[in-house]
Amino acid sequence: MTAERTKDRPRWMAQNSQAFFATHLGNNVSTGLMDWMVRQCLDCSAIAAVEAVNTAFRTDLRTEAAAIEVPTLILHGDADASAPVALCGRRLAKTVPDSLYKEYSLAGHGICVTHAEAVNRDLLDFIGGA
Repeated sequence: MTAERTKDRPRWMAQNSQAFFATHLGNNVSTGLMDWMVRQCLDCSAIAAVEAVNTAFRTDLRTEAAAIEVPTLILHGDADASAPVALCGRRLAKTVPDSLYKEYSLAGHGICVTHAEAVNRDLLDFIGGA
């Protein structure tokens, strides 16, 4: 997948933007907003993008996550194709002590866009209660 992603980054990102926002599940995201987000991602160098993905998938942070001692809010979409919820969000919530976990139905990785009202409400509630 790395070769495909780096060979033609704009094409790969454009092809995967619908999965990022889970538009196939009814999330209404304009083509313009998806294009804008792709351009934002393309502002990152190709080397940095590859290394960020490699680091995210190859680094075991369970010990560090278990040592977190501050209030922690974990937000995750149940249809996240980039970071599957069973492998990422739910596991992280079990690992971080006393964390608050919020899972958004029919949400992909782009929950800050597709579920903005719920995410903002949950953030404000968390900050107000922390």
